[in-house]
Amino acid sequence: MDEINGTARTGFEGVRDAFSRNFTEGREAGAGLVVLHHGNPVVDLWGGLADPATGRQWRRDTLAPVASTTKAMAAVAALTLVDRGLVELDVPIARYWPEFAAAGKSEVTLRMLLSHSSGLVTLDADPITYEDLVAITPTFDKIATAGLEWSPGSAHGYHGVTLGHALSGLVHRVTARSVGTYFAAEIAGPLGLDCFIGLPEAELPRLARLVLPGMAEEVRLGETGLAEWAEAAVDPLSLGYRATQGSLAIGWAEATDPKFVLVEAPSTDGVASAAGLAGMFASLLNGRVVSRKLLDQARRRLVSGVDRVLGCRTDWGLGFMVPGGPMVPAALPEGSFGHGGSTGAFGFADPGTGLSFGYVPNRGAELLEGAGFRVTGLVEAVYAAVRGGGLE
Repeated sequence: MDEINGTARTGFEGVRDAFSRNFTEGREAGAGLVVLHHGNPVVDLWGGLADPATGRQWRRDTLAPVASTTKAMAAVAALTLVDRGLVELDVPIARYWPEFAAAGKSEVTLRMLLSHSSGLVTLDADPITYEDLVAITPTFDKIATAGLEWSPGSAHGYHGVTLGHALSGLVHRVTARSVGTYFAAEIAGPLGLDCFIGLPEAELPRLARLVLPGMAEEVRLGETGLAEWAEAAVDPLSLGYRATQGSLAIGWAEATDPKFVLVEAPSTDGVASAAGLAGMFASLLNGRVVSRKLLDQARRRLVSGVDRVLGCRTDWGLGFMVPGGPMVPAALPEGSFGHGGSTGAFGFADPGTGLSFGYVPNRGAELLEGAGFRVTGLVEAVYAAVRGGGLE
């Protein structure tokens, strides 16, 4: 096994052990993990291969695709617009983006969209293509004309493909910039964060190569609360399939091509380093990006229960996963908030302890959108360290 590099503060040695164990048990290709306490590192680890095909080693500043964790970046961008008084959470999105009112969406608000309760979950009638991502505006048009799967606010279900693009369309109407451009200029750039919605080509040498999960790992979905989602994911008639694979004319194998991270795909194809992801969540705790008053709303549980798309329990704040159900590691305490993705990436912040966490691997998650076994073990080790006095 490749050497584990970096440091873990006294009391957090168990996190290093858990990180190392993911490699020795064959779950990892390459990965980085950063845990911050009030913005200061208590864990900064990396190891393995950024590109198994060439043997390129993972470095401290290696970047990797973070899949749906990108939605948290897009949500942060939208929340800054709320803080600045440019949009309101409970005003119909169509007031800012008139075309969005089509197909019954005239009453959909930003709060509904961010809490995955708008009903705008499928684009399977006209799936997003790579060409749409390159041009950006055709994706906005597809979002604007798409219909709803339920009455706005009456249920909730994972907006796996639609959320980031809908937020980008709103940001574009309000600021004349796409969400990736806005995020870079207003958030990542000023804070020096290695987080991108649309990776600059000059950063490609730092990018890890995505490795697909094996069938043995995918089968393990049946061992968790995601068993119903596992069945839906292979049934083209199910809402789960239509809202995910069916709404993208791009498959897993294609997504390993670096060209997809160069374009803006704010639901699925953002890029970050472990330090960048942990740093973004730390910036939310210290009030540098979003006011504490708005953050308190964003991390509050707005919806909970059976997810219409995934078929399992999900809990959502404003654009963030909150504790409850198999999407979030069970060790996360109430009040914390974060987001994971199908590449295995996961980021969160915990106001109660002042911790923020960024885990960025390059081997796809065993549980697709759920809290995979690798990240679960890491989070459990972090909170074992906290209970053991590691923050004292």
